[in-house]
Amino acid sequence: MQNLGKSLGFSQIAVAPLDLSSAEPHLQAWLSQNFHGDMDYMARHGMKRARPAELVPGTLSVLTARMNYLPRDTPSDWQSVEWQRLSKSSEAVVSVYARGRDYHKVLRQRLDTLARQIDAHLTAHAENLGDEGLHYRAFTDSAPVLEAELAARSGQGWRGKHTLVLNREAGSMFFLGEIFLNIALPASEPTSAHCGQCTACIDVCPTQAIVAPGVVDARRCISYLTIEHAGPIDEALRPLMGNHIYGCDDCQLICPWNKFAQTASLPDFDARAGLVGQDITRLLTWTEDEFLRYTEGSPIRRIGHARWVRNLAVAAGNALRQGADARLTQSLQAHLTHESEVVRECVQWALRQYAI
Repeated sequence: MQNLGKSLGFSQIAVAPLDLSSAEPHLQAWLSQNFHGDMDYMARHGMKRARPAELVPGTLSVLTARMNYLPRDTPSDWQSVEWQRLSKSSEAVVSVYARGRDYHKVLRQRLDTLARQIDAHLTAHAENLGDEGLHYRAFTDSAPVLEAELAARSGQGWRGKHTLVLNREAGSMFFLGEIFLNIALPASEPTSAHCGQCTACIDVCPTQAIVAPGVVDARRCISYLTIEHAGPIDEALRPLMGNHIYGCDDCQLICPWNKFAQTASLPDFDARAGLVGQDITRLLTWTEDEFLRYTEGSPIRRIGHARWVRNLAVAAGNALRQGADARLTQSLQAHLTHESEVVRECVQWALRQYAI
């Protein structure tokens, strides 16, 4: 299976055990504290997230896969390059994973292909598939699945204190996907944790969203605020968001293990024009049609133009606090009559920052 996976761009294929019952108390505690914020879907399916055979009846094995996503032209000092972007208050910074093609589409298509190839292999070797043959469901961040937990328990890495999966040879800059199968496969060996006493990810988080090792309060997380959260952003958090306009990589940029991060083998995740190195001012001038054109096939498109402008307004306010900029002020003023009340309020807040 490793060879099949690598031919499709996956970095590693493994098999996870089905029993995730020991993860249920942590999940329940996280939900009970409302750390999931507006992400109602996290609670909607209850403990099904930790019970693969309940989510997809007939499941006997879960295949896990990871795929590197750093663009192919990523320099060796990429972490320093990204920190430099974040130090330029006028630059709008999009999370690295979102600069290329929508990973949901890339992984889902290739997971389906992998499952079909496995089916063909089993059939060709006359292995017992049962009377019904092979049945599978492929997921990647698209269903009530404990992806990171399944990945860690199958040996893809260990859970870092930021909750992401870390791999000794690849850091954390990769996507995860799963294939639920109706055939029993031996589980892969898990790996041990290697974070030690390091708390770099906890310390660097701008909004202190990592409230304890392995516990993230999504309501404070910049990725959640700029992507999942549709309403107004807490004014107390806005100054802490800097120039992040879609997602946040800070806890990964600071992680020592990401010096081993690998570039993608696919061109899909190469950065698209218009999403990297752009001034906040320029992006604020995009019409909705331009937004849709530049984000076609991108994960960014799903937040919609209004939320995009809201995020840019927060970043603009933080930039204005650093000094006067007539062009930026003008681009903000153009949105004072925006149809969204959330956007209008955020733009007004941003303009007030110039006087602070």
